[in-house]
Amino acid sequence: MDLTAAVWRDTKRPLWPLALAVPALPFASLALVSAGGGPWGWWLTPVFIFAVIPVIDMLIGEDPGNPPEEAVPALQRSPYYRWITFLYLPAEYAALAVGCAAWVRDPDPVAAVGLVLTVGIVNGVAINTAHELGHKRERMERWLSKIALAPTGYGHFFVEHNRGHHVRVATPEDPASSRLGESYWRFWARSVPGGLRSAWRLESDRFRIRSRSRWTPRNDVLNAWAMTVVLYAALTIVFGYPVLLFLALQSVVGFSLLEAVNYLEHYGLLRQRTPTGRYEKVDPRHSWNSDRLVTNVFLFQLQRHSDHHANPLRRYQTLRSFEMSPRLPAGYATMVLLALVPPLWRRVMDHRVLAHYGGDASLANAG
Repeated sequence: MDLTAAVWRDTKRPLWPLALAVPALPFASLALVSAGGGPWGWWLTPVFIFAVIPVIDMLIGEDPGNPPEEAVPALQRSPYYRWITFLYLPAEYAALAVGCAAWVRDPDPVAAVGLVLTVGIVNGVAINTAHELGHKRERMERWLSKIALAPTGYGHFFVEHNRGHHVRVATPEDPASSRLGESYWRFWARSVPGGLRSAWRLESDRFRIRSRSRWTPRNDVLNAWAMTVVLYAALTIVFGYPVLLFLALQSVVGFSLLEAVNYLEHYGLLRQRTPTGRYEKVDPRHSWNSDRLVTNVFLFQLQRHSDHHANPLRRYQTLRSFEMSPRLPAGYATMVLLALVPPLWRRVMDHRVLAHYGGDASLANAG
């Protein structure tokens, strides 16, 4: 046994379950409201995610350490890490049920907005869990990925992200790669329909090549959407038709949060053409990264995005930080807020894109 692997310990091991605090927040809100906290109790989740976490993230700072390669095989095999991702799903669905029950009690406008944001954020963060599961070879994890996507109705992400985005990342052809000077709102209008069209085209082509009809339960877009239909139908039977408006609104919040993360992950970054006319291979220069400890724990190290694109099968606990990767000035929770205000975002990020390319704007993915 290698001595390094034998001695090294994952210091973040006891911290990873903190990711499950996100789907637990709606239950804390319910307790606040039940205890007489009023309608503002339903705002606990957005306040915690976008106010408390950024402050803690800044105070605790970064953790740039990487696991030694000799320890990676054991980390990859450990069931402890994957069970944390598995447990997010029942917590996500329980939070959704709590939100539906609160909605049909006809909350006042303040509570209603907070409720939509709360459940939308939980299900939006669940897309990150689906992202982690969907990249794995294990059949069960891939199905669990689609189950995690069902509450937002974004099941086509399973196809588009794995077979579309990872192939075209940091190119003008990728709807999920934002361009220098492009606002989040313009990106959202391009990425949402663009990702859907791409997923349907990819899955249609898969069946066309096999000379089979795409209209089959084996179509990963159709069976993922079917999960949403079944879920929404079941919730409507239990809670009544008024819950459909709530489900639609929280879905938009959830997938818009995903698109905000997509927006910041590759903003302005461009893979260059090789002499053969093809794009260069994806490497750590083509994703924005952050080693902020707190947001990395809550997001299963999604912020170590360069290593994820270079090695999609690596599990979150083994992802590495690279010196050559361009760095975000803060964690994702903070950067998502900046993205919502285009002038502020451009003031913070545009000069960083240009610095990454030595001041040559022609090398960037410009809008």
